[in-house]
Formats: sequence, C-alpha cells, structure tokens
Amino acid sequence: MFHFRLDTHSGVPPYRQLVQQVRQAVLLGFLRPGDRLPLIREVVEDLAINPNTVAKAYRQLEQENLVTGRPGQGTFVNDRPAPVIPASTYTSLRRGLATWLRRAYAAGLDEQAVDALLTSVHQETKNEGVA
Repeated sequence: MFHFRLDTHSGVPPYRQLVQQVRQAVLLGFLRPGDRLPLIREVVEDLAINPNTVAKAYRQLEQENLVTGRPGQGTFVNDRPAPVIPASTYTSLRRGLATWLRRAYAAGLDEQAVDALLTSVHQETKNEGVA
C-alpha cells in the first residue's frame, strides 16, 4: 500500500506535499490505474494532520483528473495514457542523479544548497526549451 510522508522543514504546505507525492508515484509507476490511495482517516492517523488537509489534496488530484473518489470505497488512481518514456530511461536517469547527489554532498553541499542548485539549473534548462 502507498504511504505518504511529510517534511515539516520543507516550507511546502502539507496538502501540496501529498499532491506531489501522488503525481510522482503515478509518473514513476509506483501507483497504477485502479490503485486505491489511503483513506483520509488512515492518512490522518499516520501523519497526525488535519483531515481537511488530506481532503484538499485529494480534491486537487481529482480536479487534475489523476484520481476519482468513489463514495464509500475510497479514492482510486485513474487510467492514464502510457508514459512515452520507458521505465528504463527513468531508472538510468535516477541512477545518474543519485551519483550526482552523492558527489554534491561529498563536496560539502547541504540539502538547501543542493535544492537551490537543482532549481536554478532546472529553470535555466527549461528556459532554453530543453526540458
């Protein structure tokens, strides 16, 4: 079963963290069409957060047509078009990124510096039309 986690030090609102985790899990194939997300009460118990926070995240996911709520049954991942990029590409990119992160931490960068560097390079690359 899928489990959420929260980073209380990230500055990102909890509902956005939940939304992002579902998006990423679907993209990477950890959640597949038909999979049920944890019930709101289960997330509330696991993370000790307000039920309205979880409901807000699930509503946003429904608005994005990523999931569908079924009264009395739960919230389920919708069918999505098959990813254009093969899973092996994601695996290769993930390995490369993990190697880069190890090098960055070994060079003395902390998490905040790594995030800042990734964000700046991502924006530059995106602005070049590569991403």
